Amino acid sequence: MKHDRLHKSVDAYLKLHNSSTPARLDFVQSVTGFILALFIMGHILFEATILISKDAMYAMTRFFEGYYFFGETYPGIISFLAAAIFIILIVHTLAALRKFPSNYRQYSIFRKHSAEFRHNDTTLWLWQVITGFMMFFLASVHLYMMMTNPGDIGPFASADRIVSGWMWPLYLVLLISVVLHTFIGLYRLALKWGWFEGKKPKESRKVMKKIMIAAIVFYIGIGLAALGAYIVIGIEHSDKVGARYHPTEGGQQ
Repeated sequence: MKHDRLHKSVDAYLKLHNSSTPARLDFVQSVTGFILALFIMGHILFEATILISKDAMYAMTRFFEGYYFFGETYPGIISFLAAAIFIILIVHTLAALRKFPSNYRQYSIFRKHSAEFRHNDTTLWLWQVITGFMMFFLASVHLYMMMTNPGDIGPFASADRIVSGWMWPLYLVLLISVVLHTFIGLYRLALKWGWFEGKKPKESRKVMKKIMIAAIVFYIGIGLAALGAYIVIGIEHSDKVGARYHPTEGGQQ
């Protein structure tokens, strides 16, 4: 009887650990994370067109609203894109949650091991957990606003939201957390799947880490510069909140 119970327990253990589910979840997490990383890099650069000029940012907004394809603007396209990214974010978060410490005891054990081994990549994983937690809640607010108010994007509209709508603290924290999470994630993704490993993995890892740091500095720098530009515009435009930018007049429409 005891032998039968032991045999069943071993069979159950092997079935659990031979399951393809963890591998599939890893794949889903990797794919959704990569898609989100591409979106974030593009989105920050899109927002940074304000550093070129108001006209450049206005033109980019019209592009995403479909003007150059359909001859008219359709803000609903922005809502659709925001909803799609929100769904991908939820799927990515659900796939990643299984790897987070589920209670304080697990977190304490992790911190103890991390302090003992002093492994840089383990520390990076912890930063990814922290920034991922922050990013999910902050990005959800931003995406919801884009889904429900897709027409409120432009040199003046965005600046008004940031300054008069007091969204700049949220965007500041979101920018830092999303950039850290993105490039730490891409670095760990490259290691996980053996991208760019080459014949000398240790040397390749050092190079990838330098690229990660350079990308973080670049994107946080350009993101802060863009946020600062919107704040300046928002302050200058604070007495005309709600007015929209028109490039042919250089002012309102």
